[in-house]
Amino acid sequence: MDYVGHFRREVAAFEAAGREAAGFEAAPAVPSCPEWVVTDLVLHLGVVHRIVARVIGERIQRPPEGDDRLWLGLAEEWRGWLPPARAPRRSPVPTGLLGWFHDGTADLQERFRATAPGEQVWTWSADHSVGFWQRMQAIEAAIHRWDAENAVRGAQPLDAALATDAIGQTFEVMAPMRRRVGKAPPGHGERFLFQRTDGPGTWPVHFDGDAVLLGTPAGHDDIQISGTASDLALFLWQRPVTGKLDIQGDASLLSRYFALMPPL
Repeated sequence: MDYVGHFRREVAAFEAAGREAAGFEAAPAVPSCPEWVVTDLVLHLGVVHRIVARVIGERIQRPPEGDDRLWLGLAEEWRGWLPPARAPRRSPVPTGLLGWFHDGTADLQERFRATAPGEQVWTWSADHSVGFWQRMQAIEAAIHRWDAENAVRGAQPLDAALATDAIGQTFEVMAPMRRRVGKAPPGHGERFLFQRTDGPGTWPVHFDGDAVLLGTPAGHDDIQISGTASDLALFLWQRPVTGKLDIQGDASLLSRYFALMPPL
């Protein structure tokens, strides 16, 4: 999959939504990210891009350390808005912040293009490669593009191919991190079946103790959740699309899922 191409398209659409938001008298609230306004969303994704660009550019092999934020290139006023949820609620999204976001995104795109996916760098996953970051940032950009568009107007769905990949990535890559960071309880044999309705794709997920097992349909799932690839991916990132999904079985497990897989 062309993750760098997806990343380029998603961040361009994100920036377009951010510039639309900048035309509002006050930064729009982001319903899918409680307590955030679009300014926080721009700041968050822009910081992530610059951290990843630094990791790749300097071939960092361990978690970045230190509280020095000067290298982020943020104006002093904006540095005071970190961590996100501290940006002004009654002021518009600063156009200068959008310019800062654009520059950081362009730098990360260039580093993605100039570096082999197999190059080894630090990541928070077992996969310590630049390719991990290409995949992760394409998916994260798509989710936050949806957040930004949803804050200013109707959001376009995620690209079906990228969304399908994001579903598998949730269980294959993100599950261990989310369970560890969120101090998730052990599973008690809960079986979820995620079924794509707009193309091929079935994900049987079994929670067993600390393990999250992705296998083949067992025929006795506790709950089956069906929807488009976009809606399934958005649900797994805890976006408000549950009403678009077809739920068969024990609906109480919808909330249990996010106890077993704490959201970011």
